[in-house]
Amino acid sequence: MKIADITQLKTSGFLPQPPEVALTLLASSRENEMTLSDIGRFIQANPTLSRCLGQRMNKTPTHSHDITSLSEAIFRVDLTAVKQLAIGISLLEQYQHGSCKGFDYPSFWSHALLMALAMEALGKTTRICTPDELFACGLLARIGCLALATIYPDAYTDILATHKQDPSISLSLLEQQRLQIDHNQLTAAMLIDFDIPMILVESIYYHEAPMESGFSEESHPFQLVRLFHLAKQVADLGLSSESERTERISELLLLGGNIGLDSESFGDFFDQINAEWRSWGKILNLPIPALPSFHKMMGMLVTSPDNAADASALRVLLVEDEPSSRMLAESVLTKILGHTVFSANDGKQAFSLAMEIMPHIVITDWLMPTMDGLELTKTLRAADWGKNVYIIMLTSFEDDEQIAEAFEAGVNDYVTKPIDIRAFRARLRAAWHYRKLQESWERDRAHLKRFAAELAVTNRKLRHAALTDTLTEIPNRRAGMEALAGAWNTASRAGLPIAVMLVDIDFFKKINDTYGHAVGDKILKEVAISIRDNTRKGDTFCRMGGEEFLMVCQNGSKDAQSVCLFAERLRRHIKMKTIVVNETPIRITISIGVAIKEASMTSDDQLVNAADKALYAAKNGGRDRVCLFLDNQLVDCDKWSATFS
Repeated sequence: MKIADITQLKTSGFLPQPPEVALTLLASSRENEMTLSDIGRFIQANPTLSRCLGQRMNKTPTHSHDITSLSEAIFRVDLTAVKQLAIGISLLEQYQHGSCKGFDYPSFWSHALLMALAMEALGKTTRICTPDELFACGLLARIGCLALATIYPDAYTDILATHKQDPSISLSLLEQQRLQIDHNQLTAAMLIDFDIPMILVESIYYHEAPMESGFSEESHPFQLVRLFHLAKQVADLGLSSESERTERISELLLLGGNIGLDSESFGDFFDQINAEWRSWGKILNLPIPALPSFHKMMGMLVTSPDNAADASALRVLLVEDEPSSRMLAESVLTKILGHTVFSANDGKQAFSLAMEIMPHIVITDWLMPTMDGLELTKTLRAADWGKNVYIIMLTSFEDDEQIAEAFEAGVNDYVTKPIDIRAFRARLRAAWHYRKLQESWERDRAHLKRFAAELAVTNRKLRHAALTDTLTEIPNRRAGMEALAGAWNTASRAGLPIAVMLVDIDFFKKINDTYGHAVGDKILKEVAISIRDNTRKGDTFCRMGGEEFLMVCQNGSKDAQSVCLFAERLRRHIKMKTIVVNETPIRITISIGVAIKEASMTSDDQLVNAADKALYAAKNGGRDRVCLFLDNQLVDCDKWSATFS
């Protein structure tokens, strides 16, 4: 059965559904009816979920002690995180086996778990989203694959077999061709039903091909897409074979460079989540492969037997249906030349064997039953992994047109039958040299990718340094002006409000003269921290220089009152702050000038100048106050301060 309409598929009743504990949490959270006691009761009904919740909370570094009770764990995490974790873990428990013979259920969940841990770690590194939410989304990011395996077990077995035979064809394309729906579409539909925020749903939908998202590369959604893509690559590496690791590690280093992780940092990052993967695998009873450290895997890529400079032995697949010719070729290849030989009687058997052993060289007879040598060559060349295999054709033909046909099909060389051992050996020597050149090229490509990754990290660090104030470690004037220009352009295009606040520390010169510049530096840092902690989502801030800071307000800036109230909150917060230096408490105050974009303003400079006039008025008015420039007039914001009294 083929169902193109996702809505129809969702209402069919065949989609994987979490059990009652997760569904109850989901429904109750939508209606805001659930208390902490209710949550505890439902979670206790699922021992695995209870253990997972405790495991997650005890790995959080902000806790001064291990959390031993379920109630304490629930108290420390919000309902959204509990709900999402409940859905993921309950689906994992319920669907560890199924009727789709071609679908590896344990490996699917092992991959999902590693992706979840990678997303959590990336969330802590980039602070782009809450780690708890990213963990749950990583666990469910490919749930559409499980859904298709559940709904269409036989058809999906065939799809997976085709994809394994030729990984160059995307799994999504095969699903669309056969089922008129793919796992990314189905994943998105299910995540929406699970109340996952839309920005995360969209990021997951595009995570396999980030550039197809159409998001701006500097946008928040694209940064999320890139993190999900990186997490999937990490999970792919965790389940890959040794022969697949070269390309995956090179790609990972390049992707890691995009978020500021050099090879050393990325190795530590991978090893940490690998250790957590094993720990979680024991809790969830999942098969977790024993991986070496990341840096050891990198070393193995250079020193493995297949890549060693002095290794002459190669994996050779010999395809010959005539027993005497096969025995002669095997003898030459193994006893005289020292290669490892695998044999097949026809092309079809050879192709299946080739996918398993990944030979360096294929030596095939031309005329064979079932699938001849020419057809085998074309099939090998059609597969991504078969493009670099060295193929030698055994043939009785010496006709130029037939030989040309063989080369056009992808044959690298040929040997005429009956086999001349001397000529055969020369052909094998040429194949060996070809393999060495290919390995050298692959190493060079891996080094170039690693260099590109390191260069990307360096460039990101340089840009960060160029846009960061060295003392306070917050954005500097240049970064603030860039943010202001972008916010101004956005507000002008969309007709949205925008406001700026200039913050100045009162009597800062006196502080420096009285206590010294080291104390002044500490006060600058403390004020920067206070501004950062009070900044609302979507607002940006910077240090303009000296004791002056700039804040660009885009959220909650609908009118003068809301901006002034926010400025008052910041002023009061800093006034109540006590900074202790050498056991001496120091209290400070700030003055703030506020300006809102008006129709008469034609540039962001005019907006900053207006805020500067308001700041000057606040200073002249006695300091420790907020002044607003509005309609070409200066207004003291004391009239709104009663709100906080």
